[in-house]
Amino acid sequence: MKIKLIYPRWNKLEGQTTFNLPPHGPAVFAAALPDDIEVEFIDENLEEVNFSDDADLIGISMMLTTQVKRGWEIADRFRSMGKKVIFGGISTMLHAEETMAHADSVFLGEAEGRIEQVLKDFNNNELKPLYNYMNDRPPIEIVGPARRSIYNRDFYYHKGVQMVDLVHASRGCKFNCYPCAVAYLGGREFRPRPIDKAVEEIALADNKRFFLVDNSLAQDKKWLMDLFKELIPLKVSWCSHTIMDDPDVLDLAAQAGSWYVYQAVFDTSDYIKERIKRYHDYGIGVEGTILLGLDDHTEDYIKRLIDFLLEIDLDLAEFTVLAPFPHTKAWDDLRKQKRIFSTDWDDYNAGKVVYQPKHMTPEHLQELYFYAWDTFYKDENQSLKMYKLLRSVTEREYSLGTYRHRRRDLVNRSFSKKIVRGGDTKENSASNRV
Repeated sequence: MKIKLIYPRWNKLEGQTTFNLPPHGPAVFAAALPDDIEVEFIDENLEEVNFSDDADLIGISMMLTTQVKRGWEIADRFRSMGKKVIFGGISTMLHAEETMAHADSVFLGEAEGRIEQVLKDFNNNELKPLYNYMNDRPPIEIVGPARRSIYNRDFYYHKGVQMVDLVHASRGCKFNCYPCAVAYLGGREFRPRPIDKAVEEIALADNKRFFLVDNSLAQDKKWLMDLFKELIPLKVSWCSHTIMDDPDVLDLAAQAGSWYVYQAVFDTSDYIKERIKRYHDYGIGVEGTILLGLDDHTEDYIKRLIDFLLEIDLDLAEFTVLAPFPHTKAWDDLRKQKRIFSTDWDDYNAGKVVYQPKHMTPEHLQELYFYAWDTFYKDENQSLKMYKLLRSVTEREYSLGTYRHRRRDLVNRSFSKKIVRGGDTKENSASNRV
């Protein structure tokens, strides 16, 4: 049996530097399939979809809300040709009802231990329109390594540098942040993988730079410290979301290869200033993630915030505007208040204003979003800052004797020229990178 697994393209933000990471969801789904299933993977951001092929089943994996309309288009075309189409992934879960109109089947939840029944039903011509396992999650112990063999590795380079692989060591999140859908998607329970399983996946990966995509590394101190101790001998380099603000944890994280973190900067407090300094004290870079457009944000507040960011020595900053994704508190509140004026899902890219802000017009918030990017990167552009982060990890790898001259894995002349002539100022947001 052959499955064609498609990751739909989406339109990148205006003015952004475009690069693509190997998407995690499709590789995790492919790992849950029986070994005898042939998988052809298409990342439509990097190659065209061939609509004339011999696949038995078409799978469409969608992570971003900005992918859903394109995913529906692909499904409609395949179904018009008589092909069966099944959807899965994060944005499928957020847009399940709409997606069912374009699908033969929709799969909600985590695939491990569940997909065999779907395939059995397909082979018996009894495919169900909906498989909902969102409240019936598999034991975390059965989660195995992602099936990265489905990637065409040649695609995942940027300016000669191999992009990081994505790995998760846990699922779920005990926090429930205002703009975030993780509580709905993965539950409020923190579910760590057995450390030996997570470490084995990292150790076996050819790529020794990776993105630890856990929702938060601030949920269980003992588990974190045990994980980091096991990573130290591997001499890997990794970036992640927030790490627990604890000196013992940060020290071990640095020893284990923490390269840089995505840290939310939500105010101009001394705590945030010291938080950034503590990361730097342990040699960990910081990309500040800054959400604009909350109800306490006035124009003066946003401009003060940007001035503050320039003072606290961030390595990078990533600005977004509030996107009220379905199944978030932000969606519930703004919808109840009748402040959402667009549900064109192509606009839900964290760079376009789709709701009425409290203290300004949508157009003015959009202007402040661009002002934030331009002001922060006025004196030192994004490409130069990115280069400095890359240089820091390369220097560390040289010191450990782990740097390898992988094919094209060098900062080549074109990248250097781009830095000299200024490069881009508005980089794509995290939601547009993967």
